[in-house]
Amino acid sequence: MKVLITGATGLVGSEIVNVCHVKGIDVHYLTTSKHKISNKPNYKGFYWNPSVYEIDIACFEGVDAVVNLAGASISKRWTKSYKQEVLDSRLQSLELLYDSVSKNGIKIKQFISASAIGIYPDSDINYYEEDYKEYSFTFLGKVVTHWEKAVDAFKELNFNVAKIRIGLVLSAKGGALTEIIKPMKFGLGAAFGDGKQWQSWIHVKDLAELFVHCIEQNLSGIYNGVAPNPVSNNELTKAAAKALGKPLFLPNIPKAIMALTLGEMHILLFESQRVSAQKIESTGFDFQFPNLQLALEDIL
Repeated sequence: MKVLITGATGLVGSEIVNVCHVKGIDVHYLTTSKHKISNKPNYKGFYWNPSVYEIDIACFEGVDAVVNLAGASISKRWTKSYKQEVLDSRLQSLELLYDSVSKNGIKIKQFISASAIGIYPDSDINYYEEDYKEYSFTFLGKVVTHWEKAVDAFKELNFNVAKIRIGLVLSAKGGALTEIIKPMKFGLGAAFGDGKQWQSWIHVKDLAELFVHCIEQNLSGIYNGVAPNPVSNNELTKAAAKALGKPLFLPNIPKAIMALTLGEMHILLFESQRVSAQKIESTGFDFQFPNLQLALEDIL
């Protein structure tokens, strides 16, 4: 089997590559950085630049499935121009992949794309499954709605199409957790707001395995990419401090302070989404890190 991955050199993509190689799956990948192009038997890179509609069509040779992780990070200040970049980077990538496949008659069995739980509305009481119909009206909710609609276009090409709505990814190599623990290392950690907001998280290793599970099982539809046991922000903060062996004595950080510091992006810290993992578990997927303490002990 051979898989084409966009975003293969990023935090999640690099873990998916590792899982693929363990399972004997060859990887083609697309990169916008020519110096990141490799030419190994099981790991071959190809150049693309969606912003100027450029792609090396040879990337599709022998490929059975495409894993799409392309898109600008949401963890940068949301200026008006950067918000447009967040949306455009996702839609342009998908448009280029769709046109490349359809116009060249390329046959692929499956298309799997990243998505995000930010599509679900902020709520302390809802328990979100994949068939929930109301979408968030926040910037991130609107981005994910457009993103998923663009992914659905691949159904017209008779592919199996799967969307993975990813939660808070925990990793030692980057992402939100590394930022959360920075002040904790100096004894300055604190929860945000009232700390009651739900955090639906997943260990990066489990997320990578989940993507590959979707490939191996040829799954289609929407799946939440979260661990089975979401926690409150208070619980996450306390567990991280415990794993680091650091005390927590500061009061929670008020929402107004973070709004001044981060601007609109502060909602990433205060939105509450309690998200179910039952659907992916029902396909036979087993989480290696179903509980937060297990995950943090492995990472930290």
